[in-house]
Amino acid sequence: MLLPRVGQEEEVSSENCHLKQAISNDDHSLLSQLLCLERYRRVINQSSGWGVPSTPLRMAVSKGHLRCLEVLLAHGAEVDTLDVKAQTPLFTAVCGRYLGCVLALLRAGANPNGSPQNNSSPVLTAAREGDPEILRQLLRHGAEANARSKVTLWTSGMSVCSGPLYLSAVYGHLDCFRVLLLYGADPNYNCPDDRLLCKGKQPKTVLEMCLRHGCGVEYVQLLIDFGANVYLPTLIIDKTTKQNEAVELLLRERGCPKSLTSQCRLAIRRHLKQINKIHSVDRLDMPSSLINYLKHKPNSAIL
Repeated sequence: MLLPRVGQEEEVSSENCHLKQAISNDDHSLLSQLLCLERYRRVINQSSGWGVPSTPLRMAVSKGHLRCLEVLLAHGAEVDTLDVKAQTPLFTAVCGRYLGCVLALLRAGANPNGSPQNNSSPVLTAAREGDPEILRQLLRHGAEANARSKVTLWTSGMSVCSGPLYLSAVYGHLDCFRVLLLYGADPNYNCPDDRLLCKGKQPKTVLEMCLRHGCGVEYVQLLIDFGANVYLPTLIIDKTTKQNEAVELLLRERGCPKSLTSQCRLAIRRHLKQINKIHSVDRLDMPSSLINYLKHKPNSAIL
């Protein structure tokens, strides 16, 4: 009973090795020829290798070999298989900053949020690494803009949950910060953690964290433009917060109500977010100047 099983495992391992060798060489033509044979298609989703065992699809993604990736998907490779770290192929593509692979996986139906078993997510990774185009594509395909890491960070003597807005701000990725806000990230809270709330901890706003870290006036201005409550931060000027341009901007904003056009923009965007249509601004039946205004494009004229 054992001998045939051992022989079968050796056969599968050999064929899996052939697939991975073609992928390693980025030989998509050979890979396609192999997958025309049933015995190779049978092992297309088999994990193997030392360290972190991987499927052929994950290997193609990790090397950024887009044509091999497309061949594997065309022959039925499972798009959301997990490795031992609960990482999906999409998560691996985002880590490698392979935009083409990210797009191919999303079009094939990959979950843009990755696996809930993973401590991180594609959105959190893209925000931390500072890749606005990959981040934009993830959000366009339905990724959660308020994704929350399972890892609690300690900063300035406080425990905070490392949401994507927080990560993009402290790592200095202004473009990612703006993309997240455009796609509905909450400008007020930095993903409050239920565990912290149970301990009586007051969740810190993104605005307060930007001030604590000295992220710059651009971040504060964006938060204000996207409707952050300027009265929420309890810490404005003390020994841990520098009296800088960002603080002065916040104090000025507290004394000046928003214009009617700004309030209308916030109301429309808030409604679009509630009905899960924040991605549909371009399809609204209104003049392009108004659409640009809703998208916070600079120098957009209001007719």
